[in-house]
Amino acid sequence: MEILVCVKQVPDDSVEIALDPKTGAPALDGVTPVVNAFDTYALEMAVRLKEAAGGEVTVLSIGDESVKNSLKNCLAVGADYAYLAADDAYQNADPEVIAKELQAAKAEIEEKTGKKFDIVFCGKETTDFASGQVGTILAKELDVPVTADIVDITAGEGKVTAKQETEEGYRMIESVLPCVVTVNKPEYDPRYPTIKSKMAARKKPIGELETGEIPESTMEVVKVYAPAKRQAG
Repeated sequence: MEILVCVKQVPDDSVEIALDPKTGAPALDGVTPVVNAFDTYALEMAVRLKEAAGGEVTVLSIGDESVKNSLKNCLAVGADYAYLAADDAYQNADPEVIAKELQAAKAEIEEKTGKKFDIVFCGKETTDFASGQVGTILAKELDVPVTADIVDITAGEGKVTAKQETEEGYRMIESVLPCVVTVNKPEYDPRYPTIKSKMAARKKPIGELETGEIPESTMEVVKVYAPAKRQAG
């Protein structure tokens, strides 16, 4: 099974982010960039699926040169290949633009390698913008089925069965391949890299892709503001 996992580098969400009083933008100086938390869940789920059903896991990200470090971390926890679609202005792009860039990058990887991806994993949302739209828009662009907010997945003959958590219990959804899934927090945590896997990841190359002509973003950020502080009880 050929698996593609789309990841994004975001500011560390364990750090409280303040707004710059001069610009009104988030003050990110000194904040360590990391792989988006929901994307780490997606990668762990994808690696477990590979271990159960066989195949390979490829990770794909959009961003600048600094994202390569995050991709190396993905290689250290089970991904077999990694690709970066260069786009220095990715943080200003809306979900539809990002989805179209991912679609083009996926097609370029398939053309370069001769492989066809059976399933695309995305985190359900990112911890910086939390739009929760990229995975479903990507499925629309690829014209394939999508199952959102899953917490587990198993593979069958030419299909996968995804587990969704609801307020009443769990829902099992069967989908033919190829398909897209977006991942919520599962019952297990992402694995930690070992010294050996980190050393091996350093030696693996990061494939570089051309994003081509980027569609113009249709989204405008009108205002960014901090949430109101809760009153002491």
